[in-house]
Amino acid sequence: MLGSERAAPTFGNAGLPRHLVPCRSLALLCTIAFWGRKKARTRYFQRKRWCRGPRPAELRPTTETAAEPPGPARPCEGQAPALHYNTQNAAGRAGCACAPEQEGPCRYPPQVHSRGVDKRIESEESEDEGKKTVRLVTDLSQQSLRDEQNGESSPGEAEIPVDMDTISLDPEAEDVDLNHFRIGKIEGFEVLKKVKTLCLRQNLVKRIENLEQLQTLRELDLYDNQIRKIENLETLADLEILDISFNVLRHIEGLDQLTQLKKLFLVNNKISKIENLSNLQLLQMLELGSNRIRVIENIDTLTNLDSLFLGKNKITKLQNLDALTNLTVLSIQSNRLTKIEGLQSLVNLRELYISNNGIEVIEGLENNNKLTMLDIACNRIKKIENISHLTELQEFWMNDNFVESWSDLDELKGAKNLETVYLERNPLQKDPQYRRKIMLTLPSVRQIDATFVRF
Repeated sequence: MLGSERAAPTFGNAGLPRHLVPCRSLALLCTIAFWGRKKARTRYFQRKRWCRGPRPAELRPTTETAAEPPGPARPCEGQAPALHYNTQNAAGRAGCACAPEQEGPCRYPPQVHSRGVDKRIESEESEDEGKKTVRLVTDLSQQSLRDEQNGESSPGEAEIPVDMDTISLDPEAEDVDLNHFRIGKIEGFEVLKKVKTLCLRQNLVKRIENLEQLQTLRELDLYDNQIRKIENLETLADLEILDISFNVLRHIEGLDQLTQLKKLFLVNNKISKIENLSNLQLLQMLELGSNRIRVIENIDTLTNLDSLFLGKNKITKLQNLDALTNLTVLSIQSNRLTKIEGLQSLVNLRELYISNNGIEVIEGLENNNKLTMLDIACNRIKKIENISHLTELQEFWMNDNFVESWSDLDELKGAKNLETVYLERNPLQKDPQYRRKIMLTLPSVRQIDATFVRF
């Protein structure tokens, strides 16, 4: 402390006690910093004022060579004319722009004129711009609301469709890929006499039309467009694969004549009901994920169905699946299920994905002896049970549940081909010997969670 007092500067501190010298120096430094900052702010506002650009012509300073204003000029009392501006007051008499509504000599000194007029002009311009901005925002908001109600995007976001005349098509081509070409209308494809696959992904198509001449077409891909209705496909009797995912469909319709269809993809639309599929008896894969479906129904005639995907819907119960005896893959993740049921007829089921639901007990799998993949992660299950008969199991996903007991793993000992186990984010994982105990209980496992086992 004594050393710091001796080293303190002494200028301007004559007569002060030693213990007050550092405080006086600190106050001096703060004062210097304050005035330096104030000077910088003054320079900033000066630059801002002079960088606003040229003033309007009617408010520019008048000089001796300038044209005479209407009416008798009335310069301010003894002030420089260049600092005043000719204008007219409400009575039509010439006056000063500092106060055009008043008569008589200007009461402002010369150094106030430029600042006062600039501030008044800036205030008026800001007020006008504010009114225009509010009016523009209101108009855009109303337009956006109308577009949203009509299901259309705002004009600023809409892409400009390309002219089909600029796209050359090979009449002999069998596979035509026009992915992301900004095509707005299906037209001009009648020249394709041998086409089997037509891909129009990520375009701006709003309507299915002008495909009647494509009798040889086997696969039609309309993924990620703006289609609202399935229509005009009656003549494509040999179509086997149809993908209209990521559009704005609300109903399943217009498919009655597509009796040869084997794969149908309607992912990420606005479909609320499974309907109008009774004629698709050869259908093998049906993908209806990310829609608004609440009930599994109207699929009794799809006896050849091999894969059914219903993930990310609003389904509350597993039902009406008894006729799907050939089903091998069932995905019903991210729904509202609370119980495993209705699977007793799916004797050929090999993969069951039922994660992200509200299931509390593993049950209802007594007849699904051929399961090789069971995904039951992200539920509310506290115990691994009722799966000891699944001897063909190869992958078991049970992460993000509430399993506590190590003895539950005995249910998996009969699965001699089990290679992958996910048990992370269960209370079991808190055990320091977590991985070691799994390896000792299930010696066939080659992957625990996302990490391969080292030997």
